[in-house]
Amino acid sequence: MRRAAREIGEQVSCDARYIGRVEAGEIRCPNYAYERVFLHMFPGYTLTDLGFTEREAVRGRAARRTRTTVREAAEDRPGPCAPDHSPGGRADCGGTEHNCQSTIQSYEESDVLRRAFMTGGPAALATAPLWGPAHAAEARTGPAEGEGAALPRPRPAAGALGRGDVLSVEEAVRRIRLLDDRHGADNLYRRADLALRQTFELLDSGARAHAHSERLNSHTGELALSVGWLAHDSERYQEARSHYGEALALARVGSDPGLEAHAFCNTAFLARDAGRPREALRAAQAGQQAARRLGSSRLQALLALREAGGWGGLGDRAGCEEALSRARTLFDKGPSDSDPEWMSFLCHAELSGLESQCWSALGDWERAAELAREAVALQPAQFVRNRALFTAELAGNLAVGGDPVEAATEGNRALTLLETVHSARVRRMLRATAERLGPHTRHVEVAGFLARLSA
Repeated sequence: MRRAAREIGEQVSCDARYIGRVEAGEIRCPNYAYERVFLHMFPGYTLTDLGFTEREAVRGRAARRTRTTVREAAEDRPGPCAPDHSPGGRADCGGTEHNCQSTIQSYEESDVLRRAFMTGGPAALATAPLWGPAHAAEARTGPAEGEGAALPRPRPAAGALGRGDVLSVEEAVRRIRLLDDRHGADNLYRRADLALRQTFELLDSGARAHAHSERLNSHTGELALSVGWLAHDSERYQEARSHYGEALALARVGSDPGLEAHAFCNTAFLARDAGRPREALRAAQAGQQAARRLGSSRLQALLALREAGGWGGLGDRAGCEEALSRARTLFDKGPSDSDPEWMSFLCHAELSGLESQCWSALGDWERAAELAREAVALQPAQFVRNRALFTAELAGNLAVGGDPVEAATEGNRALTLLETVHSARVRRMLRATAERLGPHTRHVEVAGFLARLSA
């Protein structure tokens, strides 16, 4: 930071404490001197791209309008966000402003974005733009442990595509999956979608004459599936369908059976959620055909579960039970070296959760609730979104099955998880549960759940 400041004739007394405050989200908007340095360090970015909040939102009249819930506290404590804050001064827009954060939901995303950008680099595309200036990658001596190198913008020169570019896309896919598991899809989708468009530009500009084209094609397909999943979980079904179609096209162009099986697997899941069970069934069966060449029993098990979901949606109990039995048998064969990396979520908890969804579709609410409870109990701690999902499913099954008090209790647990996870899909499920619980407000637990959900 200090070196970059000198390059443009600025002087900033940046030290470890300042960086710590940036990473902790205490500095909502840097002062003008630091702003110039940040923008010099990251050409093409805006402050909001870097995860900061717009200056108008934290200073002056606009700030007072958007922070009515904390206005008195802000006026009692003359903090750095006061309207008379002088441009170019030493104070930064932080301090007491951080105390307002829990009451203003619209500010939460920028804190996550800033921390991820500062700690993960531009390759953390799920919470900051993927693309950095080309010279940024060349200037780095190497990524820190666990950090992906910056991915330069697409370059039209033939043969310019490098191994670092391919690895950056690969790392970006991993980061999206990690952040989705922890935080859900809603706040990640738009940034990831932009990065995917730019990845396609990179693929088009340099892949035709370069040895890394096959790997880039595969990673671009996986990125399309990751972005498609973010759209799916945010209930942007048409956009998800488009992304899954892009991935399938890349799989066919690159003769990549692994990517093809993954694309059909996601397509089957989407079709089931969108109320198209026959399409879900066809996609799951096509995915199993592609996966036969890969030798992964766990992948075949997941695709059998997707098939069972299709049968369940069609109301075909015999077909559903047969597919579930096949999925269990394949799953029990255990993991292998041929299992795709993206399937890390498939464990006993996921197996129980997907079975629960099938029994829900068939109207066996007691069995569905039993399996959903098992899925919640077995879910690994890092999969916060999945814990919220299966807890919400459990609440829904209990509500339909005639246990409103326990349904409300589980609904409250799901709401607690949604304080850190953003998933339109889970929120919709909880709203459906609330509608079923409407006639049971005489129970204090139900009334409390409904009030909390409404708030």
